[in-house]
Amino acid sequence: MKLSAWVVINLLEIMGKSLWGFKPNIMRDVVQQDGAVKAFVWFVKNMPKYEKILNQWGAIRTHLLATEISILNGCSYCTYGHIYALQLHYFKDKGYLIPFSEDEILAWHSVSYTEAIDRFQQLITSSGLLSELPFLERMLELKNGSVQPNSADDQNICHLIKMFGVLNKCGINGKTRLDEAHDPINKDTMLCRKYNRVRVENSHKFFKDSSVNGIKLR
Repeated sequence: MKLSAWVVINLLEIMGKSLWGFKPNIMRDVVQQDGAVKAFVWFVKNMPKYEKILNQWGAIRTHLLATEISILNGCSYCTYGHIYALQLHYFKDKGYLIPFSEDEILAWHSVSYTEAIDRFQQLITSSGLLSELPFLERMLELKNGSVQPNSADDQNICHLIKMFGVLNKCGINGKTRLDEAHDPINKDTMLCRKYNRVRVENSHKFFKDSSVNGIKLR
């Protein structure tokens, strides 16, 4: 590995750890695939805009869109990092769980494009996030090019589509290992432990109830 690549990988990992509390696995793959200078410039150009969107829209909308885009692009790495972040924020805000676990949502990579969209609509409605449905629909329109951006919200969506297009490509090509929640909330270790405990307890309860009541498991 060239010295420049080593330096940039370490610099990006340090930045990631400062922001999210761990060294994101994707940094090495982005640098190895795009080159040290291009990767560094890309992050410097794209991350401030992403952080601005996150502050403007909030974590739930931003991570939900990031998850939707990553599912449709087929990237397990980004899907997991952002759905886990979404789960933590939702659990912190609402006090209860989204009805779909991270593993269930990761499995949506194996279904058709149309089926994945249908499942996201189910996730949004079952989680009481009905205000996010128009953003899913608008993202799909902008992603397939059927409309042109004409508002500040559209510009934000287009940035996420373009940004995750790059990250998803690198995650897929590098077969990047899953890591943690891609958000500063990941540093709240007490919340993470509580969420994971409740998620496991809920899973055990689901299987127990299914066995007793004869519910067909998916």
